[in-house]
Amino acid sequence: MVQFTTILSTLAKNISIRSGRKSRVGVGREAADTLAKEARKNEMMLTSSGIVNANRTSNMASAYSKKGKKGINQDRFIVWEEFGCQEDMIFCGIFDGHGPWGHLVAKTVRQLMPSFLLCNWQETLAQFVVKPDSDEFGSSDGRRCQFDIWKQSYFKACSAIDYQLAQLPGIDSFYSGSTALTIVRQGNLIVVANVGDSRAVLATTSDDGSLVPIQLTVDLKPNLPQESERITQSNGRICSCHDEPGVYRVWMPNGNTLEGPGLAISRAFGDYYIKDFGLISEPELTQRRITDRDQFAILATDGVWDVISNQEAVDIVSSTPEREESAKKLVESAVCAWKRKRPGIAMDDISAICLFFHDSCPSQEFDPLKLSKKLA
Repeated sequence: MVQFTTILSTLAKNISIRSGRKSRVGVGREAADTLAKEARKNEMMLTSSGIVNANRTSNMASAYSKKGKKGINQDRFIVWEEFGCQEDMIFCGIFDGHGPWGHLVAKTVRQLMPSFLLCNWQETLAQFVVKPDSDEFGSSDGRRCQFDIWKQSYFKACSAIDYQLAQLPGIDSFYSGSTALTIVRQGNLIVVANVGDSRAVLATTSDDGSLVPIQLTVDLKPNLPQESERITQSNGRICSCHDEPGVYRVWMPNGNTLEGPGLAISRAFGDYYIKDFGLISEPELTQRRITDRDQFAILATDGVWDVISNQEAVDIVSSTPEREESAKKLVESAVCAWKRKRPGIAMDDISAICLFFHDSCPSQEFDPLKLSKKLA
């Protein structure tokens, strides 16, 4: 297998020769953009509802999105198979925009995230002695090093994206923003990075053979202790309005009044009006080593999780006869649940990605009537 660092370095060298005065970072990003264009050309990248099924790996992903009742669909997603020309890697991301320009912010973050991450991953790799194909990655220190590389790469990429977003003409992200939930699978390692309140859930086989959910992320809301501490230290205000009991938002301080639109998440790209008051774009990262028991992961926007539990989502996906239809089935189930559980409330945009780890899941017997009662 041709190593990513060799591919990117060769591309960067060629681009550097052509451009002459471009900075090293700029050249690296352009090289990563070139890889992204090749992925689209070779149908290895998905940005609309459909599937990606790799020929040389067991990775298979299904993605689907449905517009809510609040206007234009502000959800965006991406699946990139053989991420960075690496056969054992796949990148998935789901982005939930908000505000007047939210759909464009989400689209921009979707466009920037993979390339910025690849560029920073290559630069971070160069700082480590351990090589990605080395046996040292099999040791505990090597595995920790592997995660640290991704962690540093994500922090740099997200910081650069938030800065770049503010400089782009034609997009007013002062009162608009986007969440970002992404996952990279590299061999048997998955790294999950979360900015906002979308959620990743893993389906794993329990001792009795049933599939159970493991939540991989935390919904980053303003009232969480670690989030509220940062916000209040930055003079931001957190409160729930009388017409939205239980929905806590971040507000700008202005004496005894609430200033500007309140934001119901504590981390996001954009939303620069409130960045000085505790809102950050730094991702929260987790890792997991995939085993034979782990079957698939679900990445979905809050439009799913507002009406579907983790266990229900796992049951819906695992009981769908054709994997290719799994994300669509989950989204359609969430649409039905919105109608039953939240009548009179405008349905949110609903999007999901289902990433399968193995060629097939353990067969299970599901009672459709029992599942429909759970969702009622």
